[in-house]
Amino acid sequence: MTTVLGPSPGERLRTLRELLGLTGAALSDMCGMSKSWISQVETKAREASEEGLRAVAESTGTPMSFFYARPSSIPLDSLHFRKLASASRTVTKRVQAFYSESYRITEDLLRDAKYPAPPLPYATSDDLAMDDIEELAAQTREALRIAPDKPIPNLTRAMERSGIAVAPIVLTDPAGEEQSGTQHHFGLSHWGGIGDVALVAYFPGAQGDRDRFTLAHELGHLVLHTFRPHAKDPEAEANSFAAALLVPKSRATVDITDRLSLTGYARLKATWGVSIQALIMRGHAIGNINESRKRSLFVQLTQRGWRKEEPVTVGHEYPLLLWTMLERGYGSKPYLSAAEELAIHPTVLRSIAPTPASKSAARQVMQPEKQADVLEFRRSSKRPDGALDVAVR
Repeated sequence: MTTVLGPSPGERLRTLRELLGLTGAALSDMCGMSKSWISQVETKAREASEEGLRAVAESTGTPMSFFYARPSSIPLDSLHFRKLASASRTVTKRVQAFYSESYRITEDLLRDAKYPAPPLPYATSDDLAMDDIEELAAQTREALRIAPDKPIPNLTRAMERSGIAVAPIVLTDPAGEEQSGTQHHFGLSHWGGIGDVALVAYFPGAQGDRDRFTLAHELGHLVLHTFRPHAKDPEAEANSFAAALLVPKSRATVDITDRLSLTGYARLKATWGVSIQALIMRGHAIGNINESRKRSLFVQLTQRGWRKEEPVTVGHEYPLLLWTMLERGYGSKPYLSAAEELAIHPTVLRSIAPTPASKSAARQVMQPEKQADVLEFRRSSKRPDGALDVAVR
């Protein structure tokens, strides 16, 4: 791999600071360079000295190559971002820097490996009806080689096999603890279009069903908004796509009826790996549940305390593609050796390509015909309500 010179070491210095969540004063304390030196280098008011950059590199554990790497090729306004309105601007800027660097690394890894680009369908019409979104979701299942009317055992693996990289993002503070405020962010994504690299990043949550919906939502952005960047309500469209992808209309029409109780919804959650609340909204979207019944079900959810903690546990999925690329290029302990050549902070690599629990599982990413994805269901003996637990792997 070769590193292409970036336009400005000062610009890269600002990116590093955002990447690590450091203020100018905090970085000054760490590296011994003055706050004014950092500010002037970032604004290009002065040249960045080799000595100064090395002090920053050594104090932060960053390879020197980082300061001379080309910046990410994606414009920030093209990112599809799923977050709450309460998300802080500071954390959001850090997330954007983290994603941009992750995308740059993903491009290098997948293109060097000649990994196939995703064969995704895409929307181009200005206005999309719900039927159009349903059809695009069906086409996406076909592109990802998923059965048209069956539950998706492992959405992450299906995406990765089709050339869509999936990366978890975990931001930590200087003490190594997860940074506060990241719970307001769910996922973000970018796809440059036909033949280009696609990366879906997400913030792992407490529930696997939330993560699966986030991945499906971001996949919806790639399909619906790569060539329609100015859609009127992209978030609503992506939510509709996610529901249609995870629970196809042919099955939702039969399974979700106005007579279904919350216990019935819990069983459906165990079948589809989708939250009870999302299933209710899916039933309403296809016209099987009217507004009155939807409100009644949500009142019942609130009364039972299920709005905050639903009774069925959906297991987590774990990405493997980027780890596999790293291991093939740099061995079983790749982070430090890869960091210099990829011109990236090791923390980013550890986040987006975590070491898998099973080495054999990682090898199966490139051998889809040998990988058997299984959706397991079991009734928990530890739960007083006898709720169903689901393990998705």
